[in-house]
Amino acid sequence: MCNTDSKASKTKKEDEPATASGGFKGAPDSVALLLFFVFWYAGNMKYNEYNTASLASVGGKFAGMTMTVATLQLGVCGVYAAIMWLVRINPVRLFGLQVPTKQSMPESTAEDIAKTVPLGFCSAAAHACTVFALGGDPLFGQIVKSGEPVLSALVNTVFYNKPPSTNKILCLPIIVGGVAFASLKKIDGAYALKFDQTALVFGMLANTFAAFKGSENKKLMSDKKVAERFGGVGNQFAITQIIAFFLCLPVMFGTESAMFSTFTSKLATDTDLQINLFLSGLCFYLYNELATMTLKVTGPVTASVANTAKRVIVMVYMAAITGKSLTDEQKIGAGIAISGVLLYSVIDDLLKPKKETTTTTTETKKTQ
Repeated sequence: MCNTDSKASKTKKEDEPATASGGFKGAPDSVALLLFFVFWYAGNMKYNEYNTASLASVGGKFAGMTMTVATLQLGVCGVYAAIMWLVRINPVRLFGLQVPTKQSMPESTAEDIAKTVPLGFCSAAAHACTVFALGGDPLFGQIVKSGEPVLSALVNTVFYNKPPSTNKILCLPIIVGGVAFASLKKIDGAYALKFDQTALVFGMLANTFAAFKGSENKKLMSDKKVAERFGGVGNQFAITQIIAFFLCLPVMFGTESAMFSTFTSKLATDTDLQINLFLSGLCFYLYNELATMTLKVTGPVTASVANTAKRVIVMVYMAAITGKSLTDEQKIGAGIAISGVLLYSVIDDLLKPKKETTTTTTETKKTQ
């Protein structure tokens, strides 16, 4: 009995209010959920803005410091997580006008950390490739990123023996077609493929590693004992980002060591770089945490619509920030691809046989 109570308390400790009396928690959950949606979107938009500004401050995609920027963003995530563990409070619920919750250090073992390394590697690779893709072209990079379900289907089928349904497979050509159409440009009256190769290649790599990350995350958290020792998804995400940071360090020094002194000189003297680098890392952490909190309490259809709307809003926002408008081909292609993603996400629910409803109706008639 005692052991069961202890487990329950460990599992719930991340949701406990940080106040002495747990009576007042702030805004109603419905209001908090709406605000979490708003700040998830805002955090994602601001991350893209600060990330673009950080890369511009170091000289752009040809300056040889993109990996350094990506790595230090994860470093900011690690520092933020450490501060939360130090003060034992997670302030993220303040975005929903609610009382902050407790966030104690996880009780993970060395074996648990070892099991998290594959997830940390996939997270590191997905993040770094995303920064490269968005550094190549922030708008086209977002369009390519919308094609993640295609790579997810391939990865899950080949490596995890979990193929998507036939209905989902039929949606994949729509997504691929949209991204392909967005890559076209009319030159001298004829269409030809013209796109930023960095955004395309690294966007596809980011999608691939994101697919691996999703599957590795499910596999890790399916171990109930490991999940219990983490003490919640917040701690698990924090540890994953810290592992990702340390895995990125050797890659950073191995590929950009020649430019590291130049980077440190810029960082020491450029206030804009300092601010944008810090805020991009902080926004990355917060919007991911807000997304997790939001999506775990919404249905699959709502989650799919929310993710789709987010992609559109971020593209429109970045077009306004960068002053670079989408071409007609990119607008149409993005619309097709994002619509395909939405359909891919909800089609199984839309076409699900209504067995439960039929059974309930039959039983009711029998009773009458």
